[in-house]
Amino acid sequence: MPFLLPASVTQNNVLQLEKDGLLNLASLRTIDCIHLQDFDSTVLTVLLAWQKKLHANGEQISIQNAPKKLTVLAGVYGVAELLGLS
Repeated sequence: MPFLLPASVTQNNVLQLEKDGLLNLASLRTIDCIHLQDFDSTVLTVLLAWQKKLHANGEQISIQNAPKKLTVLAGVYGVAELLGLS
């Protein structure tokens, strides 16, 4: 079952979101962005943190239903390839 990102990921909720994800590490293999609408670069921070944790276990995240804005943002920050968004 994929890990669903909330509609909003900002400075206000990113730390709690990161903790929630780490508590459900198995579900982080697939991250579904279907609801993601309001976000800034903090979403990249949490995705990279999860990717790092999974990579340490020999796994990688797969991001589904990424909004175009997320793909563009990841490209601007140079992390699109790391997140499989290129």
